[in-house]
Amino acid sequence: MPMGYQRVSVDQMADVIMEELNKFSETGIEEVKKAVKKGGKIVKDDINASAPVRTGKYAKSWTYKVTSEDSSSIEVTVYSPSRYMLAHLLENGHAKRGGGRVRAIPHIAPAQDHAEQEIERELERTLRG
Repeated sequence: MPMGYQRVSVDQMADVIMEELNKFSETGIEEVKKAVKKGGKIVKDDINASAPVRTGKYAKSWTYKVTSEDSSSIEVTVYSPSRYMLAHLLENGHAKRGGGRVRAIPHIAPAQDHAEQEIERELERTLRG
């Protein structure tokens, strides 16, 4: 009998199949969680690299953390704890006090798009084995 196979009776077959499916499911969930955590780091790093720089404090302020996790899901939040009030203004532009507008400097949305693509690639590699 080839290695990795086991002989079971018909009565045991359903239990063995369910056990193997559960193992596969747990492995898949862990791989998804790893990919999402990696995606959070990618977003943070991309924002650090592409954020507007006057003093550098805004770009350096970005971080990420796992905000919720249970047995089958995970949520990662990327945020700037000290410069959060600038994110919307810089990303979308804003009106000037005396009239006119300040141009938008998109740096958050492109980082998010890049991370989504990387997560998809990582999961495809994992599923293909």
